[in-house]
Amino acid sequence: MVSPFILRRRKEEVAKDLPELTEQIELIPMTDQQAELFEEEKSAARNQLLAMSEQSPEFNFHVLRSLLRLRQIANHPVLLDENYPHDSGKFNQVLDQLDSILKSGHKVLIFSSFTTHLDLFAKEMQKQNVFYCQLTGKTEQKKRKEQVDRFQNDPKYPIFLISIKAGGVGLNLTRADYVFILDPWWNPFVEMQAIARAHRIGREQPISVIRFISKDSIEEKIMKLQARKKILAAELIEGQEQISIAKEDLKYLLE
Repeated sequence: MVSPFILRRRKEEVAKDLPELTEQIELIPMTDQQAELFEEEKSAARNQLLAMSEQSPEFNFHVLRSLLRLRQIANHPVLLDENYPHDSGKFNQVLDQLDSILKSGHKVLIFSSFTTHLDLFAKEMQKQNVFYCQLTGKTEQKKRKEQVDRFQNDPKYPIFLISIKAGGVGLNLTRADYVFILDPWWNPFVEMQAIARAHRIGREQPISVIRFISKDSIEEKIMKLQARKKILAAELIEGQEQISIAKEDLKYLLE
């Protein structure tokens, strides 16, 4: 008869103790070749799904597979095809922003849903002789702590590449001045948790969050879907991040 009570302080209640947070969205045009490939993939996905029954057990699988491929192209087509010979608008823009931030002596967290996306940036940092930390779901607990300590305490390591699910909880990264969200997904709770790694009590300087969105891609629709989910996400108890995505949401993303 007596339900358990969960006592917690909402972020609004501790706002005065948190650093200033600014958020911005960068809409980035895809390259011509990237945009062409994106439209080809979207058209092929639509045609395939139109030929299927929505009651088919394979329908949702094919929708999610199509969404995954479109998200990969919006980031960088090389995530879909390692032999892709052209550039990505987003990749180039992020590198430009990163160069400016590093020259100013700041530290940055870079979150992506795709570990292969993070690997692209890791390879680029190696080419430029820039030290970085990296954390994914495959990182062992001991190495996870080593990476966090290195980023927090060693000024030679200004970049932390983090898979958004692996870095969503349990990390205290108050040395970061910037947070980059490289690719959105429909559940805004995941992004909120990622941002909270840097935006927490114990830091005084302001933090800037930049979301990189490929223009005229599925990512713009994901942002609109996020807005609809945000009210629900705000009501969730921390750790319960499963917001359902309806079939009509999936169809909307592929329209």
